[in-house]
Amino acid sequence: MEKKILIVDDEPNIVMSLEYAFKKKGFEVFIGRDGSEALEILKNKIPNIVLLDIMMPNVDGYQTLKHIKKTESLEATKVVFLTAKNKASDIERGLKLGADKYLTKPFSVKKIVSEIMELLP
Repeated sequence: MEKKILIVDDEPNIVMSLEYAFKKKGFEVFIGRDGSEALEILKNKIPNIVLLDIMMPNVDGYQTLKHIKKTESLEATKVVFLTAKNKASDIERGLKLGADKYLTKPFSVKKIVSEIMELLP
C-alpha cells in the first residue's frame, strides 16, 4: 500500500525533521504551512494520515479537522493532532472533533513515527 502523509505545521524545523523521518519509512510526504495551505493540498491529494498542528495562522487545526471530516473523499483519512496545546480541555476538544490521536510537543520523532504506523492498516 502506498503511504501518504500530509504534515501541517508552521514551524519549519518540525516539518523538516518529520518529513525526513517519514520519507525514510517510505511515505510520500506533503507539506502545508497552515490550515488553508493544507485544505488546498487536500483538494488534489488523499493522504492516509494528516499530522496537524492546532495553532497556525489563517486556518487553525480545529477548523482544518472540521473540513476534513465533512469531505467525503477524506473519510478514510486519519487525523493526528501534534500540538503544544496540552490541557485536558484541548485534548478533549480535539478528540471530540474526530481526531484519531492527540500528541503533544515537545515530541520524539521516533515516537511520532511509531504512533502513525499504528494507525495504518
